[in-house]
Amino acid sequence: MLADRFGSRFSQRAADLAAHGTNESHFPDMPPEAVIQPETTQEVSDILRACHAARCPVIGWGAGTSLEGHALAVAGGLCVDFGRMTRVIEVNDADMDVRVQPGLTREALNTELRATGLFFPVDPGANASLGGMAATRASGTTAVRYGTMRDNVLGLEAVLADGTVIRTGTRARKSSAGYDLTALLVGSEGTLALITELTLRLQGQPEAIAAAVCGFDRMRDAVDCVIATIQLGIPMARIEFIDAEAVAACNARSGLDFPRRPHLMVEFHGSDTSAAEDAERFGELVADLGGSDFAWAQKPEERNRLWQMRHEAYWAILASRPGARGVVTDLCVPISRLAEAVEETRADIDASGIPGPILGHVGDGNFHAVLLIDPDRPEEKRIALDLSHRMVERALRMGGTATGEHGVGLGKRGYMEAEHGAGWQVMGAIKQALDPLNLMNPGKLVPDPEG
Repeated sequence: MLADRFGSRFSQRAADLAAHGTNESHFPDMPPEAVIQPETTQEVSDILRACHAARCPVIGWGAGTSLEGHALAVAGGLCVDFGRMTRVIEVNDADMDVRVQPGLTREALNTELRATGLFFPVDPGANASLGGMAATRASGTTAVRYGTMRDNVLGLEAVLADGTVIRTGTRARKSSAGYDLTALLVGSEGTLALITELTLRLQGQPEAIAAAVCGFDRMRDAVDCVIATIQLGIPMARIEFIDAEAVAACNARSGLDFPRRPHLMVEFHGSDTSAAEDAERFGELVADLGGSDFAWAQKPEERNRLWQMRHEAYWAILASRPGARGVVTDLCVPISRLAEAVEETRADIDASGIPGPILGHVGDGNFHAVLLIDPDRPEEKRIALDLSHRMVERALRMGGTATGEHGVGLGKRGYMEAEHGAGWQVMGAIKQALDPLNLMNPGKLVPDPEG
């Protein structure tokens, strides 16, 4: 039925299935049985009604940039690709919000907004789709100032497993009217519904932007500088950490010459005066903690090059060991435990014999390790997964979380009970209530249904 109705927008070609079964995680590729490309909410509703009647699993697909196997078709089924739903529906300049379709990417949205003096601040690095960013509760380099997708999604339109269309939230900036269904769906990873429209909070483009990079002899000094910056209330727009191994990889890929030691990359947004004052205070902290090579990137092209290096760090790290595959993991701890967590993780990786550069959005206690393994050596994957396991245990012991921004998917599902206790079963009960047939992205995030 769907094949007849959607024509060329329904595909079972091998190439299309393979393209929608790939992933950046350590899990094997898992293609769906078919791919469909809707253009409207009504079409998504009709698709889900048909899949519900046929007991067919459904997996949503945005830009395919997730890192924990979120969109793998573990039970086969139909992949709903939102690549044709990319419209900016409405920009409300006076209220600083925008309505968009889920397939629109964050870069495309900000290109559309350039003439308004507004921008959408959440920047996970990859040019991800906004629907996918909401589904995984993404954050990134600017979360320390502007928050995550949780803070920037005002409302949603979504389609439930049986085809029912719901709207959550309003354009008002606060509400005390009932359950917060928007917050429930943001981060649900497609296990409860498919998002077909988002209402997003916008920010004014800053009058002045100042960026800088600085090096430290010791990792602890760099992380202590981050902690001190946050505790003193210096309003950073970004504060990123890359360790010596990540610096070496970025130098090799981007033709740079940063000293091979830990670095911080920072950015300030504000007026000419406030940005300069914040930068001066940060510079004093760097000097007090033994930092050096403090270099400003004041021209837009210099800033863009700096952040391009950071955004491309993952690919640079992969290229540093040709043929390797990355076991990528992230965690988040309270800011007071950050130095301890990073140092313990670095020592653990060094003792393993596997390369594993560390980088992260340390302004909110979130960091990543890219563990490089030879895919033809199973023992390396075992060592990497053991390292990742100890990282999560370390984070939970310190009062943190198994994942600060990558999400759960397949990769972190095994830690949900340890982190949430009985709350994980509550998540399963919500899933059961909204999707009793377990058709929406099955095998992810929540416990398997009983029976």
